[in-house]
Amino acid sequence: MKASKWIASLVLGATLAGGATVALAQEQVIPSMVYRTGPFAPSGIPVADGFADYINLINERDGGLNGVKLRNEECETQYNTERGVECYERLKALGGTIFSPYSTGITYALIDRAPTDKSVIFSMGYGRASATVGNIFPWVFTAPATYWGGASAGIQYIAKELGGKDKMKGKKVAYVYIDIAYGKEPIPVFQNYAQELGFQLELVPVPAPGLEQKSIWLQIRQMRPDYVYLQGWGAMNAVSLKEAAAVGFPREKMIGIWWSSQDSDVQAAGPAAKGYKGLTFHGASKDLQLLKDMKKFLVDKGKASNNGKHYGEIGYLRGAMNAMLTVEALRAAQEKHGKGKVMNGEQSRDGFEAINLTDASIEKLGLKGFLQPLKLACDNHLGDGKILVVQWQGDQWKPVSDWILPENQKLWPLYLKDAETYAREKNIASRACAKS
Repeated sequence: MKASKWIASLVLGATLAGGATVALAQEQVIPSMVYRTGPFAPSGIPVADGFADYINLINERDGGLNGVKLRNEECETQYNTERGVECYERLKALGGTIFSPYSTGITYALIDRAPTDKSVIFSMGYGRASATVGNIFPWVFTAPATYWGGASAGIQYIAKELGGKDKMKGKKVAYVYIDIAYGKEPIPVFQNYAQELGFQLELVPVPAPGLEQKSIWLQIRQMRPDYVYLQGWGAMNAVSLKEAAAVGFPREKMIGIWWSSQDSDVQAAGPAAKGYKGLTFHGASKDLQLLKDMKKFLVDKGKASNNGKHYGEIGYLRGAMNAMLTVEALRAAQEKHGKGKVMNGEQSRDGFEAINLTDASIEKLGLKGFLQPLKLACDNHLGDGKILVVQWQGDQWKPVSDWILPENQKLWPLYLKDAETYAREKNIASRACAKS
């Protein structure tokens, strides 16, 4: 299927408002927009813990970033867009320059404000996929993966399991998603793949927060799909797994996006989760030097967030990865603008665009084998991030695929088309970038 046809079928989303800027402080303020309460807390708590512990580790082990202490400032959003914008304003006033909303809705609400406020919006693995285009979204970063990339990797994995893309014809894939912006984001990509490969796509929206799904899974049993791709959130994920078991749908034929594949999701589902597969843009191994350092400097000294309750879980690792990329952006910014200095918004953005994680630098960070090399640039705020499929064994996640590169030759025209539409709607000019 040609890119022009993919573009023609793309459903463009609306962009909301949001925003802010930053004042310098003696310490580098690291905003942490968390949701430790509410129906989405099971997904949010491990991520928040991992993020906090990584920032704390930099202070405890390294004495800060080139001598600059990092101050993790949390604000509770409850995964609510209005509260998220309020948190953004509060954290910006405290001196925050880099914001990770952990919500597609909040991210959309902040995108328009970022240029005026000179705030970096780092939506790692969520948010507006077309914000990948740095020429038009200079303040938003999506590395290392988008929901569109997740859909691409999921379809590639299913096709390989079936014996090739040609075997997808006539098959049926049910996309089960929470009926909010986060769940709707990859629908156009699934629709394009269905048209290209000839499989039947069934869209199955689940009203938020997704705690009642009995009728939905009876409907899925009647559909008799070959695979289910799950994009749920919080408590919804465990309910989906339990209801799938109740109607006899094999968990081995279920693949969840990374936010539907955390320890909290499968642990809450109990035996019903065994065999379930999930996507991730990083490894699931607990045998990492980084974790050993966290144990030595934080857990063993009683300084870990939540008393180390979620230490080593896949969501915890994801939060630590988010913090790591934030710190490495600040490190790169200091290399350009002065070591030992607090970075402002523009300098922080320069740092993100200078991120270049090689195998050697990844090993130095104590993350050997955890993620693939990643390089960002002015025009590319995503990089060629790769995706892994892991399977729940009942007590741990085990990789069941090689690293999968999303089909960016198909996705990039979509990113560009949507970004250009946004630019026309907002009457903003594309900045000049050297093509990367």
